[in-house]
Amino acid sequence: MTQRGDPAFYMDDSAVSSSTPIQVESIIRRLSLLQAGTERSPDPEVAPLFPGFHFETRLVAGITPIERDGPLDFGISRPDGMHGWIINLTIKGVGTIHDGRGRFRVEAGDLVLFPPGAIHDYGRDPGAGEWWHRWIYFQPRASWSTWLSWREAQGGLYVQRRRDGDLLPVLDGLFAEVAGWSANTDLLSMELAMNILERIILLCAKSDRATVATNRFDERLLMACKFMTDNLHRPLTVAEIAQAVCLSPSRLAHLFSATLGRSILKWREEQLIQFACQLLLVSPSPIKQIAAQVGFEDPLYFSRVFRRYTGRSPRAFRTHHGRPPVPFEERRVLTPVP
Repeated sequence: MTQRGDPAFYMDDSAVSSSTPIQVESIIRRLSLLQAGTERSPDPEVAPLFPGFHFETRLVAGITPIERDGPLDFGISRPDGMHGWIINLTIKGVGTIHDGRGRFRVEAGDLVLFPPGAIHDYGRDPGAGEWWHRWIYFQPRASWSTWLSWREAQGGLYVQRRRDGDLLPVLDGLFAEVAGWSANTDLLSMELAMNILERIILLCAKSDRATVATNRFDERLLMACKFMTDNLHRPLTVAEIAQAVCLSPSRLAHLFSATLGRSILKWREEQLIQFACQLLLVSPSPIKQIAAQVGFEDPLYFSRVFRRYTGRSPRAFRTHHGRPPVPFEERRVLTPVP
């Protein structure tokens, strides 16, 4: 009988079977190499499993198959949360999540939405033998804001209880598609990943009926966000943005702060850096030219702002992520995260 610590433990029929998803099989085998000492450190596909991984502005997605006493069977604690959003779908087993005030359980079909800054404290439920969950880390498009306010809140988190057996395979498949496309770095693959994620967000919003609360989101705010995203290539002042949506600068600033929790210029800066990340990955243009394309006249200032958001200079970001596109049918590994 294989024991924990023996590489075969992670590769026998109980861990890898014909019904195990391809990406989970790959994760298990990669972890077995680490356990056996064949590899000294996690490769880029598995690195997000371990403490210290730096999430940047790009979309990242994957699956975390936690088994009792397995290499992933440890709790996650991020008291200050993350800069972006994470949507989590339990596909197997039971997990326990702490929302800052108390604990609640999640089972197959349940969705949890972690807003920026919300506490992350979760792991396999002690009474369960496993907890498999898919996840997507993302920065939302402006138009998604009203769809991300679900009615059921657990502390600072949002929860949807979905025990519909027919819907779980649909969501499972959509999450897998997002992970598959986001494994690539070319612009069209990332757009496909975002479009599929938008479908997930819309399905959740429709089920939750969050969009009926029309008084919670001012349409002029959406207009302002669209105006800014349509003009990423040039500098804008708050006065220009406010004039475009027929509001005073002070009123628009109040709407942004009250609804999105950030200033106008902060939100615009986030969009610029996301766009810059895409350009760095798909365009051979010099950094100076990319800075100009996203509205920064001073490339040195652009580099400082970029580093503040991503933890890397534009050149280092491009070097770290720059790799040839991989055809979708060849993507067999999804990036895991706790």
